Formats: sequence, C-alpha cells, structure tokens
Amino acid sequence: MDNFIAARSQMGMSLAFHIVFATIGVSLPLMMTIAEWRWRSTGDPAYLVLAKRWAKGTTILFAVGAISGTVLSFELGLLWPRFMQYAGAVIGMPFSLEGFAFFTEAIFLGIYLYGWNRVPGWFHLLSGIIVAISGILSAIFVTLVNGWMNTPTGFEIVAGKFENIHPFVAMSNPAGIPEAIHMVLAAYTAAGFATAGIHGWLLLRRGRNRFDEVAIGIALLVGGAAVLLQSVSGDALARMVAAKQPMKLASLEGQFQTETGAPFRIGGLPFPDERETKFAIEIPHGLSLLSFHSPNALIKGLDQEPESDWPNVRMVHICFQIMVGCGSLLSLFAVAAGWLSWKKRSLINHPRFLKALVFVSPLGFVALEAGWMVTELGRQPWIIYHLMRTKDAVTSMPNVTITFLAMTAVYVILGTIVVWLLSRHLIAAPEGKQLAHQGVL
Repeated sequence: MDNFIAARSQMGMSLAFHIVFATIGVSLPLMMTIAEWRWRSTGDPAYLVLAKRWAKGTTILFAVGAISGTVLSFELGLLWPRFMQYAGAVIGMPFSLEGFAFFTEAIFLGIYLYGWNRVPGWFHLLSGIIVAISGILSAIFVTLVNGWMNTPTGFEIVAGKFENIHPFVAMSNPAGIPEAIHMVLAAYTAAGFATAGIHGWLLLRRGRNRFDEVAIGIALLVGGAAVLLQSVSGDALARMVAAKQPMKLASLEGQFQTETGAPFRIGGLPFPDERETKFAIEIPHGLSLLSFHSPNALIKGLDQEPESDWPNVRMVHICFQIMVGCGSLLSLFAVAAGWLSWKKRSLINHPRFLKALVFVSPLGFVALEAGWMVTELGRQPWIIYHLMRTKDAVTSMPNVTITFLAMTAVYVILGTIVVWLLSRHLIAAPEGKQLAHQGVL
C-alpha cells in the first residue's frame, strides 16, 4: 500500500483500539461511584467489593488509555504534519484542557484507590465523582477537536494561513457539542451493556450470586438510560449534519438526487455508478422529517458536488445502518428491561432474559465503532471540511507501511494483556471473606 493508505490505516487502527479503552475508562468511574454510594446507603458488602473491583478496572484502563492517547497525539504530528502545521494553533486549546482534565482524574483516582478508611467517607465518594466528571470532560474536549474538523470555525484565512484565531469560538463549533454528547452517551451505552452482558454470562455459569446480580443492576441502569437518551442526541446531531454537512447526510442515506420530501432508507446498498440505492425499505418523507422536522424539506443529494469530493458512499451508508440497527435493538432491550422491572419481575431469575442480555451486550461497541467510521469516513476526502484534503496533509516520510504493521502488532498484544488483566481483577468470583462486612480485598 502507498503511504497515504498506510497512514490512514494506522490512524484508523489506533483510533479503533483507543476508543475501546477510553470508552470503558470513561464509563467505569460512574458505575464505580454508584456502587460505593449503594454500599454506603445499604451496607451490602457486595457493592463494596464491586466498587473496589471497578476501581481497579478504572486504573488499568486509565493507564492504557493514556498510553494509546499519547500514541495518537504523536501520530497526528508524525503522520499528518501539514494538518498540525496549519491547524495546531486552533485546536491546541481543547487538547490543553484535556490535559488538565487528565491530571485532575489522575490525582483523584489516586485518592480513591488509596483513600479507603484514610479519608472521610463523603470525601472518598466525592473523589470518585470527580474522577467520573474528569473522564467525561476529557472525552468532551477531544471530541470538540473532531467537531472542529467537521465544522471549522474561529479563524480567518489570510494568504493560505489561519489568522485571527479565537480558540473558544473554535471549541464552540456547531458539530462539537452535539458530537460530544453523542460520544459520552455512546460510551455509557457500550460499557454498560458490555459489563452487564459479561456478568449475565457469569451468572449463567456460576449460578445466582449477589456479586453478579448487583453488577448487572448498575451496569444495565447506566447502559439502558444512556441508549434511550441517544435518540434525543442523535436527532440533534442529524439536524446539525443536515445543515452543515449535507454531503455527509446524503452519503449516510444513499441520497444521490436532490429531493423534497426525501425518504428515510432502512437497509439497502448504494450503487454510485448508477446513482441509486437499491434493496432499501423506504419511509416516504422520513429523511426530510428527521433532518428538518418538515416532511417536505429539501434534502441536498450527492449530485450537488463533483464525484471527486464524495466520500465512500457505500461504506458510510453500511456503517450508518449498522450503528442505527444496533442502537435500535439496544433501545428495545432497555425498554423491555424497564417494563419488566416496573412490573416488579426479577430479571435475574429469567435465564432467557440473561441469554438475551449476553446476545445484545457487544452491540454497543459495534455501534460505537461503526459510528466513528461514519464520522470519519463521511468527512472524506477532507481532513478539515472543505478547507484541507486528507491527501494534502499526509507525511512524505517513506515506509509508513512498516510502522502501521508494527503498531498493529503492538496494539494486539496490548489488547490481549488488558483483557487478561480485566478478567483477573474485575470478573473473578469473589471469595467468601471478600463479602464480609469489613470489605477487605
């Protein structure tokens, strides 16, 4: 492969791995804090064991996320030097603020880990809350950079350079906040359902036990609430894309022709050469209604731009369908689980429910990865939308393929180690003494 494809492949691979580590690292502190709060409210030692287990997991993923995030920072400069040369002054502020959030998280995570029985209970719980908030802020600041790449603002271009830069205006770009909210909710959805599914599988294997039961309860609460809120977030994000990135919207839906009252497509396969999306179930006026809340709104098609400026329409459309399909299934499952709980039926006592939970548990991460592919591939061929093409930002350094293959091997090894560590420190069945009221690990 040439340097351009190798550089894109390496960046995509690094992001695909990092997003898994970062997502769980953002979500676990919230579940950890809820578990401690429940222990302090009820005195149930299972919650205490769970809080300490999830604290260990947070530490592992914090370290791995820091490493993989640092690698991404270097890759931005090494693989895309022209991008950083022109845009570094604009996007430097959110990266700096992300650093402050990272350090805050590290400080209070240390207090949380080593503060058991050493600091007042209220302060220990507060430190967990700060860890959770800091993780959210880190994700938000990084996502604001991606939002700026999609809807660049906060500068003027003078003689081909960015001048009169306003960092806070750049951070408040139209895509930034909708993307950030969508990303945080996606993180909670993916990690919540995955955690609940793992403990559901363990419950089926180990039989009823309090440790897995309370873990499923907290994880499913977090994941279920997040996925139901995603519908509101997704609506806001779709309307932003329709207004600011109409060609991305056209790619999402395989909309080749400009049309009023455009249909919403479920499934289907775009054929760019024929300018048609076939085999789709079409809901009349659905896309216009969802994008502009008007059934007869005008939807710009891909015919509005030359084909050289189109993204990979087929890939973007397929990834979008995967994301929406997985999110819809998880939403239906969350509604069903909520209804059963409202009817005061024990979810844990139903093997069918647990098997269904195990089945849907990976879908959050599938949707998360597909969603990021939609975001990144849908912006192509631009690294900065309508300002700089991706191919113009790539490094001229030779042999990028070698670094791509080497980094892929490193991430595979790192991922294997992380899975082993999490299995040893998070999901292993607690011993009887660990459920004693002393809470000794």
